[in-house]
Amino acid sequence: MGVPKFYRWISERYPCLSEVVKEHQIPEFDNLYLDMNGIIHQCSHPNDEDVHFRISEEKIFADIFHYLEVLFRIIKPRKVFFMAVDGVAPRAKMNQQRGRRFRSAKEAEEKIKKALEKGEVLPTEARFDSNCITPGTDFMARLQEQLKYFVHNKLSTDKAWQGVNVYLSGHETPGEGEHKIMEFIRSETTKPGHNPNARHCLYGLDADLIMLGLTSHEPNFSLLREEVRFGGKKSQKRITAPEETTFHLLHLSLMREYIDYEFSELRNKISFEYNLERIIDDWVLMGFLVGNDFIPHLPHLHINHDALPLLYRTYISVLPSLGGYLNENGHLNLAHFEKYLEKLSDFDREHFSEVFVDLKWFESKVGNKYLNEAAGLAAEEAGAKDMKKSKSSDDSLCLAALDGVRDSHKGAGEDGEDDDMFETEFRQYKRTYYMTKMGVEVVSDEFLANQARCYVEGIQWILHYYYHGVQSWSWYYPHHYAPFLSDVRNVSSLTLTFDLGKPFMPFEQLLGVLPSASKDLLPQCYQHLMTSPGSPIVECYPQDFKTDLNGKQQEWEAVVLIPFIDEKCLLAAMEPYTHKLAPSEKARNRHTECAINCFDKELDYAYNSPLPQLFPNIVHCHVRQTPIPMDAWRVSLDHVARRIDRGTLYFCGFPTLQHIRHKFYKKKSGVMVFQQSSRGENMILEILASQEMEQVEDIAALVLGKSLFVNWPHLMEARVVAVSDGETKFSLDEPSGSQMLYLGNTPPPAKVTHLTDKEQKEWVKEVQGLSEQYARKGTVINETDVVVYAQLLTGRKYVIGQNGNVHLEKQFAKQVLPYPYQTIVKDIKAFDSSLARFKTLEELFPPGTVVFMVANPYYGAMGDVQDSSDVINEGRVRVVFSVPCEPQLDALIQNQHKYSVKYCPGYVLASRLGITSYLVSRFSGSIFIGRGSKKNPHGEQKANVGLNLKFNKKNEEVPGYTKRTEKEWLYSAAVEELLAEYLERFSELFDFIARNSHDDVFYEDDIWPGEDENGAERVQEIQGWLKNHPVSSSSRASCDLQILDAGIVEKIEEELEKMKRERENMHVCVCVQPLEQQHGVVPDSDAEYHLFDRVVNVRESFSVPLGLRGTIIGIKGGKKLVGFVPTASSHIPRSPADEATCASSLHVWSASRSESYCLFSVKSCCSNADVLYIYT
Repeated sequence: MGVPKFYRWISERYPCLSEVVKEHQIPEFDNLYLDMNGIIHQCSHPNDEDVHFRISEEKIFADIFHYLEVLFRIIKPRKVFFMAVDGVAPRAKMNQQRGRRFRSAKEAEEKIKKALEKGEVLPTEARFDSNCITPGTDFMARLQEQLKYFVHNKLSTDKAWQGVNVYLSGHETPGEGEHKIMEFIRSETTKPGHNPNARHCLYGLDADLIMLGLTSHEPNFSLLREEVRFGGKKSQKRITAPEETTFHLLHLSLMREYIDYEFSELRNKISFEYNLERIIDDWVLMGFLVGNDFIPHLPHLHINHDALPLLYRTYISVLPSLGGYLNENGHLNLAHFEKYLEKLSDFDREHFSEVFVDLKWFESKVGNKYLNEAAGLAAEEAGAKDMKKSKSSDDSLCLAALDGVRDSHKGAGEDGEDDDMFETEFRQYKRTYYMTKMGVEVVSDEFLANQARCYVEGIQWILHYYYHGVQSWSWYYPHHYAPFLSDVRNVSSLTLTFDLGKPFMPFEQLLGVLPSASKDLLPQCYQHLMTSPGSPIVECYPQDFKTDLNGKQQEWEAVVLIPFIDEKCLLAAMEPYTHKLAPSEKARNRHTECAINCFDKELDYAYNSPLPQLFPNIVHCHVRQTPIPMDAWRVSLDHVARRIDRGTLYFCGFPTLQHIRHKFYKKKSGVMVFQQSSRGENMILEILASQEMEQVEDIAALVLGKSLFVNWPHLMEARVVAVSDGETKFSLDEPSGSQMLYLGNTPPPAKVTHLTDKEQKEWVKEVQGLSEQYARKGTVINETDVVVYAQLLTGRKYVIGQNGNVHLEKQFAKQVLPYPYQTIVKDIKAFDSSLARFKTLEELFPPGTVVFMVANPYYGAMGDVQDSSDVINEGRVRVVFSVPCEPQLDALIQNQHKYSVKYCPGYVLASRLGITSYLVSRFSGSIFIGRGSKKNPHGEQKANVGLNLKFNKKNEEVPGYTKRTEKEWLYSAAVEELLAEYLERFSELFDFIARNSHDDVFYEDDIWPGEDENGAERVQEIQGWLKNHPVSSSSRASCDLQILDAGIVEKIEEELEKMKRERENMHVCVCVQPLEQQHGVVPDSDAEYHLFDRVVNVRESFSVPLGLRGTIIGIKGGKKLVGFVPTASSHIPRSPADEATCASSLHVWSASRSESYCLFSVKSCCSNADVLYIYT
């Protein structure tokens, strides 16, 4: 279920909710749940604005597999991995699905039509119809088979997966993906052995997952989702590669505490017990009132018009008089809810009072009172416009109504006549709404009572859905619009019951939600029902339909005005043709159970791939699959989620607002959670000053050399190496690279230095920067007297002791970062399950373990541990290494200039082309052409006809075409050829821009002023030529990226192929001293990357197989991996899943315990730079 704009609103209201995922700082999770449909959509149609985009089904499956692998690798669930694909939805959801699919088909048709009108040539292949991502389609059936294969392959071949129970709930299992997940979680919490401190991570794109997670009342629950960027261009290409995606973790542990703060004033106002769990339940209920996928939003109640603060203030105002809460474990307390709505309905009158002012003016002009429908509709539209205008000056939705300033109807006038007229007009205003929106002729009391019942029934159905699962498959809200708040009354005596019924069969849902444009997704025997004039249900599939924004701003929020499906008519229309279904179609039209898959080494059988040409058969499959009955996870209606007191135990990675004294308040601070300052109120956290005046020397004695937690509230463990008050600095006096923690009362070796004037000024700037950094997260840290300098925990490694025993030691980053002393936390009890899994060297390196050498003479060689019983007590293991032959690249390195792209300055290119340097610079960048003329522009639409080969602001270039130096831009021969062709085709554009070099934007009618010249057509011609030119598909790269040219890469590939034909690997057996590492520790921290270096992947469950070697062709300092350039290879060292995990050093280094870093250099040795490399 989606709640439009909800995610952005709460993220800005509560700025500390989310944090960017840093792979080496991910908390430990027991369970990972994936709402799969977001991944399927992301991998199949990443940019619906591009009508030229085409993708094969094989590519979609491969991308989905890769996305799943990356998410698993990021979170590393320890117990459960749950993949849930949307199955047949409840009838209540199908109305929304139907509207969305009709709109999707219509928008696609309109985009194609516009492209053809512009003269664009579209690909001949059929575009991907995203409506096929619906249960029962051929595509979903094939995807299900692929997902089964994927699960069997990973469990059989990837050790990281083999200790995890993998649940696959596909499209054949009824229910929405996220609700099938919640059914599982609810079921688990009812079991006697349930761990109340289980750590959950739920991936998905819908904002309502926040509400779903909170209904579980589980204390350690986080949501994983891609970074959301607001305000970008609609046509901007979305990043689909998960390696290039920024992920965020939204912590419900913080959300719970923010909700507590939001309603904290109730503690002293209510006569009954203040129960945060019940407050959270009511908060979830209030979220439903601003709209969701099952019932429409209430009139004029919009999130971006501050509807949620209105709901919260009303709740705080009315709850003390209720004697209890609104939402009782998923059961709506109708008496309390009616009183809440009664108070909230003041907003209806307050909103109408704004319209009424306009009506009074209207009356004074026309001389009579408005008592007709046409005037009523006009007033309603005027009211909506007025509300939009007033937004800039007052974001609040009439919050004054709750402050008791005045009754809105009294504000309309001072005497009884005006008062009576206000009520008369208010009733007429609402009557007009019902007559125009819902098409009723008479707005009777019976009609209003039915509206009230339907709406309250809908709220109760949703509550059951969230707390107990589906209580009726057939119930749905039968209107496109919701009633006014003031008309939802007399509901306290209602009896609300639901008939469970049965879910639709897949083909029934397909016919119920698909438009006729997608009829090919149906079995042939049903398709005519959508289009044939004689079909009894043809009117349910209009070719054209209207949408109604109904107070919203974005077209995707509009109400899609299409008929509701009549279930009985639908089933009756289908029944005569069902016997024509082919056997394969009948197999698709069924419901099946979810399955649990687990590794069982006793099993060994062959599993055939559904696409053997792309994914190989599994020769040795070791998966045990167990079906789970479809009703196995249902809980009773009296189910109550357990409420757990976390107490003082801190679970690492699950932030809390505890531990540091602070106060909180709401204020418009303009925090920048996303790409622009927030406009609403933010919940500000202000750290209170310490009651004790601590001196810097006392602080140094307390924390220096110790492990503590920094970066409140997103606490991270760190080792303190220095402390300073801006004048004096206390630092550890220890050898470089030391990782020692000084425990107990023994003071660490320390040195004292006095800061110079320059250093003191730098310290002050550093403190200012820290304050601004916290302010952006809505946290006020006040005056900083002392700064602590610390190294963040990056992982742990096994250290070998005497007699072959091993133990874990913490490892800290080399980088030292500053933290305000008032934001650090000491002496807290933290739960850490990273206890030593291995006690002895023999357990750590059993025979068969795959290891890597990180010392000479066989640096980077992969080997297998042998029986080492005779040397294990000496702290050594016996390993057989496969020492590969390496390509001879020295000659290529010396002669690389022969194969490199030649670049020259712009003035050289200009002289060859006979144009100015300005034109070379201008045309290689962006050139914008507007409609009309400079004196009379037609709108703000502009077309970019530049070559887009350089990007100054983003510091990006296009390899092979442009290169940026410190002084100037350089251009290749390819740019010269391109500009020459451009100049030949459209010389008049060059001439005009040369004459008007001072302009930023040029206009069609100025460039082509003749009556027989059509500037718009000429611009389209230029755009079409550019789009069809290979340069349009060239990728850009950071100017900071060191990258080898394509010609050199080809020569490297040739040398590698030559090496494979002529040489063979050598095998050596040696006894080595192991150096076991895990949890994100770099295999060789002293290594450095250089172009042409050979590297090896030492990490299992990575994008490429363990042990695969490659050549570095690009380096970008310190940000992220920028991509892979694969090469054809005759040698892939086993499949990724056939590999064991581990590495070694002469030490040997073990990849099985490594969780973050994926390669080290074979030739030189490695640094923190990121690399672009080819694998062979």
